Amino acid sequence: MALLRTANVLRRRVDALVAAEGITSQQYNVLRILRGAKAPLPTMEIAERMIDQTPGITRHVNNLEERGLIRREAWAGDRRQVLCQITPAGLRVLERLDAPMDALDDAFAAQLTPEQTDHLIEALDLIRSTPDS
Repeated sequence: MALLRTANVLRRRVDALVAAEGITSQQYNVLRILRGAKAPLPTMEIAERMIDQTPGITRHVNNLEERGLIRREAWAGDRRQVLCQITPAGLRVLERLDAPMDALDDAFAAQLTPEQTDHLIEALDLIRSTPDS
């Protein structure tokens, strides 16, 4: 329960930051994935890389495209495949969020010593690697 409560606190703070740009944390995640990819990605690959793997990737992509933050195009190699790419406007949104997100991350990290941070990361990695029952 403590882990879920902590995740909720972190999520609410991130949600408040990205809401200032009129996007959700899931949409922010899509933009970050596309920026990091440095090349267009298929929608399903974006879905696989999401922090929250929800079935609503198409909705997130639609909303971001309507706002001009990403663009979609059919892949020449397979017309059934759609590739997504971040636009300059999407990059500007991320640039505006980079410093506040870094500050939030620093504020969270400041609560722990470097050794505690390392132990926390190791513990979280172990929890995530536990096989589903």
